[in-house]
Amino acid sequence: MTFENVPEALALIPDGNRRWAKGHGISFQQSYNQGVNKFIDFSEWCLGYGINNLTVWAFSTENFKRPSLETHVLFDIYRKVAKDSNIVGRLHDNETRFVVVGNRALLPKDLMQSLHKLELDTKKYTGRVINMLIGYGGRDDILFAAKALVKDAIDRKIRTVNEALLRSYLLSSVVPDADLVIRTSGEQRLSGLMPWQSGYSELYFSKKMWPEFTKRDLNSAIKDYSDRQRRFGK
Repeated sequence: MTFENVPEALALIPDGNRRWAKGHGISFQQSYNQGVNKFIDFSEWCLGYGINNLTVWAFSTENFKRPSLETHVLFDIYRKVAKDSNIVGRLHDNETRFVVVGNRALLPKDLMQSLHKLELDTKKYTGRVINMLIGYGGRDDILFAAKALVKDAIDRKIRTVNEALLRSYLLSSVVPDADLVIRTSGEQRLSGLMPWQSGYSELYFSKKMWPEFTKRDLNSAIKDYSDRQRRFGK
């Protein structure tokens, strides 16, 4: 199915992994593994619609409050994904650049090294990108930018502050404004997702838990987006 309007940039909050695991009597590790594989499929579904800029929230700064075992398991999954020849091969087959967005200092060094290697291996691609928000929080993003900007102002490196300058200091400066934000699991909030880039985003909330989200569900989200009229305050 084709639509008149398709988002150029899409952001995803893949929520509901733990609740889905509990409801199906499986471990959260199995659920997260399935969720990661679902995202790889999801990214290729987006490609089929011509969506070439995709941002996924993989781990927020607030997620560090979860039990350490769960955090370690999730990070271990991301380590394996970064080295998975099948997943890496699909990135190359689709000529997709991989970008890490967040406070890298918060992440385990070996995890960051693996993710950074994936960045380097795919940096030649320019037509399509997947941004991975990890160690990311919306308020933390703005605070990071404000601190860096103030420091440069004190050092007399800048004299005038405008929108473009402030944006350049964000941890998420490389991420474009999101045309559409999809959140799964029935929760209807952004939880701090890229406050700068989501100001005029169209929001779509699915009742499906992330591991059970299907291509048909994405099609419904794109159709809903296509039927909307975006005015940007005009």
